Amino acid sequence: MKTPWKKIAALGAAAALALSACSPGASEDAETDTEAEGNGGGGETITVGIKYDQPGLGFREGNNEPTGFDVDVAKAVLAEMGYEEDQIEWAEAPTPQRENMLENGQVDMIFATYSITEERAERVDFAGPYFMAGQDILVRVDDEEINGPEDLNGKNLCSVTGSTPAQNVRDTYADEVELVEQDGYSECLTFLQSGQVDAVTTDDIILAGLAASDEYAGEFKVVGEAFTEEPYGVGLPNGSTETCEQVNEAIQTLRDDGTIDELLAANTEGVDYEANAELNDNLELRECE
Repeated sequence: MKTPWKKIAALGAAAALALSACSPGASEDAETDTEAEGNGGGGETITVGIKYDQPGLGFREGNNEPTGFDVDVAKAVLAEMGYEEDQIEWAEAPTPQRENMLENGQVDMIFATYSITEERAERVDFAGPYFMAGQDILVRVDDEEINGPEDLNGKNLCSVTGSTPAQNVRDTYADEVELVEQDGYSECLTFLQSGQVDAVTTDDIILAGLAASDEYAGEFKVVGEAFTEEPYGVGLPNGSTETCEQVNEAIQTLRDDGTIDELLAANTEGVDYEANAELNDNLELRECE
């Protein structure tokens, strides 16, 4: 069911307040805090949770700089808020741990394919969304038979163990699909590459990011018929109204000037993928409470 995301009102003076003043790493010195409030990031660092295992979205090997769409959006949002890149500290935020990391003060915010849901919003705050993903299907580039979830009857469909997308296909669209579970999407793509499965399913942008990686360049395509709505938001600790407003203002700026579209294109280059224009062109920001 489509969630009615409300546009934010004019932010006024609240936009000048700095996230760093309330971050776990912020100085307790009053003078430093005052300086941070008046000058965006000031000299403070900010800890941002991202995925480390999703090429094209959030990917990091060892101490290398992280890459991906979520990472680039995070950098752009924080730049709008007055932070330099060297003030950002990255932390891995696995899906099951995201709420706990925000509640425990391990991170100040999370950009990690973090779909906004009512259940999650009971524990954490969300700014955004900055992107509307949707469940889709990845197939081999020469596949002309699979054009939507209804075409998967009698086919082998791979998804990650414990995730819900593949079961959603079986329950709603193709009750004769054969489900194949693997520990990660990279294993699913190996199966797709070898012909052991006919398709892989999860959020479209995740599929596009995987297919755009050097290892699989030119081998796969996203079908392009998203059949769910997954609004990707910025996770914040509960009660972060002022920070939420700042992030929303930054997201609106980056959408208006085309930056988010450019970052998306750069991270899905070489893949037959286009974001759902109807959903993303009319994307409305969540009201900060």
